[in-house]
Amino acid sequence: MIQLQKISRHYPVGFGKNYILKDIDLTINEGEFVSIMGPSGSGKSTLLHILGLLEEPSEGQYLFEGERVDKMNEKKRTQLHRGSIGFVFQAYHLIDELTVYENIETPLLYKNIPASERKSRVADVLDRFNMVAKKDLFPNQLSGGQQQLVGIARAIVGEPRVILADEPTGNLHSDQAKVIMQLFKHLNEQDKITIIQVTHSDLNATYGNRVIQIRDGHIHE
Repeated sequence: MIQLQKISRHYPVGFGKNYILKDIDLTINEGEFVSIMGPSGSGKSTLLHILGLLEEPSEGQYLFEGERVDKMNEKKRTQLHRGSIGFVFQAYHLIDELTVYENIETPLLYKNIPASERKSRVADVLDRFNMVAKKDLFPNQLSGGQQQLVGIARAIVGEPRVILADEPTGNLHSDQAKVIMQLFKHLNEQDKITIIQVTHSDLNATYGNRVIQIRDGHIHE
């Protein structure tokens, strides 16, 4: 599903280059649940951002279902980004001024989905996550675990093929973290969504089926 070939990411430093990632070769098959681990500064988040089209590699090729992402025009990249990839962030990134319902609905507005279908999809996700009673609350009225549930609901409402999660339980206590990780496992096994998470947690990594270690910008599987 996803192939990275000799991917590097570097920044200019003086007359040289500072490599964040160096010669990354990685294949992720449809339906996998992959954990990317490594110390701070190893390049984990940069790798996730490249996979999610939030950053571009300096060198190498990124193929999504056999098609070169770097050769896509802006419109096609945007369609891929919005249509096939969902994001879950450590800091939730909810919009404070919007209700739970409105936060979940936001990705569907970008995709120009008709109002009746938006209403149906958001209602389904709220029901599935047992959050119907909280749909009119604002993020600051929710616990951290509830905010992350809204973040995941927002990520899946657009029916993505892949979810990219950056330290999804980093701000949660252990009971909340367990609920979130069990939800990811369910999405992977029942909904067949491919999940790629960056995590520091050995426990979180056990929910997946493969661990990729990254150190100093290099992969060690």
